[in-house]
Amino acid sequence: MVMKESDSALEAGDAAPDFELEGVDGETYTLESFADAEALLLVFTCNHCPYAQAKFDLLNELSAEYDDVAVVGINPNDAEEYPDDSFEKMQEFVAEGEIDYDAYLRDESQAVAREYGAVCTPDPFLFARRAAQRAAEGRAAEPRAEDGEFELVYQGRLDDALNPDDEPTRIHIREAIDAVLAGETVDLEWQPSRGCSIKWKDE
Repeated sequence: MVMKESDSALEAGDAAPDFELEGVDGETYTLESFADAEALLLVFTCNHCPYAQAKFDLLNELSAEYDDVAVVGINPNDAEEYPDDSFEKMQEFVAEGEIDYDAYLRDESQAVAREYGAVCTPDPFLFARRAAQRAAEGRAAEPRAEDGEFELVYQGRLDDALNPDDEPTRIHIREAIDAVLAGETVDLEWQPSRGCSIKWKDE
């Protein structure tokens, strides 16, 4: 197991790169699939990594608690080398209730993970609607995201429990979500997430 820390290719204010990925329910998902959400929490994650497993419950809770937030897991791992991360295993995790997000998607080509600059599992990205975020900041800054698009407002650790057996004392992602839904600026230091390295395919 190789531990890595997140180091995104995206910056605050960047538009969420679009994608077209299959979910465990057989549906195809794009950013437009979450058009009704005020915020979108994309987490690059997987089935087998203990760091990712340690956050299953938190992500399940966030998905159940916030009606205006779409919580989406994306699994980019090489399933050929790591069969526990296969699409079929993903379906099993959802069917058994271990994972209960709004959507759990398979990034088979790994192109989406590369475009986002994802490094580890879990690697979370929180996006908010551009118009709401600009209003919260009280400025007319030059946007990198158009009005109505999702723009990045936070990328980093979900909480301060950095090891799988640690108990969190601060839930950073909840603070960020609450700020977005309150129409406030997300004023959090972006401290890196920590987890197993994404299992890239041999090129």
